[in-house]
Amino acid sequence: MHSASDWSRALAAPELPAVILLAGDELLVLEAADATRARARALGYGERTRFDVESGFDWDDLARAGAGLSLFATRRLLDLRLPAGKPGKDGAEAIVAWCAQPPPDTVLLISSQDWSRKHEANWSQAIERVGVAVHLQAPRAQALPNWLGQRLAARGLAAEMEALDWLAARTEGNLLAGAQEIDKLVLLVDAGTRLDRETLEHLVSDSARYDAFQLIDAVLAGDAARALRILAGLRAEGEDLLPLLGLLNLQLGIAARLAGARDFDAAARAEHLWQARAAQFRRALARAPQARFWQRCLVWSGRI
Repeated sequence: MHSASDWSRALAAPELPAVILLAGDELLVLEAADATRARARALGYGERTRFDVESGFDWDDLARAGAGLSLFATRRLLDLRLPAGKPGKDGAEAIVAWCAQPPPDTVLLISSQDWSRKHEANWSQAIERVGVAVHLQAPRAQALPNWLGQRLAARGLAAEMEALDWLAARTEGNLLAGAQEIDKLVLLVDAGTRLDRETLEHLVSDSARYDAFQLIDAVLAGDAARALRILAGLRAEGEDLLPLLGLLNLQLGIAARLAGARDFDAAARAEHLWQARAAQFRRALARAPQARFWQRCLVWSGRI
């Protein structure tokens, strides 16, 4: 599979590949998919159809979309969301068949936030023969402070290395959480500010993100009334709900993967959950043990 740098070059090419697979870290996949959709619009792909692959998904819908004529534009983007990273037997066959004869003036974008070597199979190899497959890996722990620093710089801020180390530890290697903290910092300080650790700790601790975590806690606890009260409070304070929605999607995705795992403890370690957080998910899954439930919640959340 190709790397993120390879993908950046492919995105700048005059035309998009016929089939694109973006897989790996949630935040990186979300941002790469957004960039792909923006590039497609710039290239005249005026029609986009979204497919969410959940239990019971009819893969014939994809074939019918490929065979159909565009109603509104000559170029189309088919946006296929594959949360689990595996399309199953029917899905694999559908993707291989698509790659054998891609429809003209159509790009198939497949995004998955779960990927490892075990997912590599004939369908992903078929994609590489006619398009591009990109594995978007999160930076290793020792590289995370620099990643956060680069992201801060892109938003017009800077931070001392000690501050970046602290932020990396606080977000526990979770890129989405780190990116959301930076989004909040942009709103709290002036452009060009250089942050030391003390200032960063103060700003992050005083932000409304703790309220966001309280909302997630209420959702996982099944306490709908409390979740609605917290949400109403966030709205009343003028809180931007889009970053919060990203955090909610992250937690729902974790719940779906844990529900589908054979070994909960091993899966919790793979998600880098500390003991108290893992216990919280265990209680949530005791109430709703089916992965299908959490996958549907993720789909519904994505439609907001």
